[in-house]
Amino acid sequence: MTILQIKYVLTIKEYGSMNRAAEHLGISQPTLTSAVHELEKEIGIQIFLRTHRGAVPTSEGEDFLQGAAQLYRQYELVCEKYAGKEKKRKFGVSTQHYTFAVNAFINTVKQFDTLLFDFAIRETQTHNVIKDVGSLKSEIGVLYISNLNRKLINKLLDEYELEFTELIKCHAYVYMYSGHPLAKETSLSLEQLGQYPCLSFEQDGTDGYIFAEEILSENNYPRTIRATDRAAMGELMRSLNGYTLCSGILSNDGSANEYVVVPYREDSENPNSVMEIGYITKKYGPRSEICLRYIQELKTSLDHSTVG
Repeated sequence: MTILQIKYVLTIKEYGSMNRAAEHLGISQPTLTSAVHELEKEIGIQIFLRTHRGAVPTSEGEDFLQGAAQLYRQYELVCEKYAGKEKKRKFGVSTQHYTFAVNAFINTVKQFDTLLFDFAIRETQTHNVIKDVGSLKSEIGVLYISNLNRKLINKLLDEYELEFTELIKCHAYVYMYSGHPLAKETSLSLEQLGQYPCLSFEQDGTDGYIFAEEILSENNYPRTIRATDRAAMGELMRSLNGYTLCSGILSNDGSANEYVVVPYREDSENPNSVMEIGYITKKYGPRSEICLRYIQELKTSLDHSTVG
């Protein structure tokens, strides 16, 4: 097994196609196919199924690719440290839709030369945050754990050899546009919110409510609208008087004045809950200098944010 073969199979997984992977690598498809066949023969498993949808990892192949990605990342870190600065170093963050996580990313990027780094930030679905960090597509992820999702999230973290580090604990707040009819209330119950649409970020799968970014997702909401990005969510709040249930963290920037958070008032059927917001990283292996800097910026961004 060679580093080049590992690079080949990881590129196939990233592009989902032998043709596109070969094109990206600058080699012919027969050369790539031959290299993969040799690797599969050596390790005794089939890594990919060739289907009409492209190259899809087998279950055994998925396990192999997870380990291969971790190995290749360690190889890249060694090269970054000892093999000169010609190649751009990569740093990626995958996160639920948190303004403070984006602000921390921006402040981190400002401290490094973008000619030397390939930066990426991915606001994505909860399961993808875990998969991205597990496969080392991103070095770090930001998400939350609550009593509702703790068992499933911890199971996935174990499967991907990840660990969760808490940054902050928050109770539920109602997040809405400052012009909302209920924006000046001192607290809000679900009964008061019943005539307005409850907004949430869309999640894949039948367990979407467990992977939800919004706390209290298990409650019954008579009106619901799902969105995929923060810009659309903001427009739905302004135009439809929508609301969402969140951590109550407001970034102290110009846009913060457009929105308010009101404490959620629980009742016997809809109790409050606690969000533990934190970051996930690989259990084993060193963290890069830029990852450590990003973690510090996460803490700083939260310190400069308003909670409740």
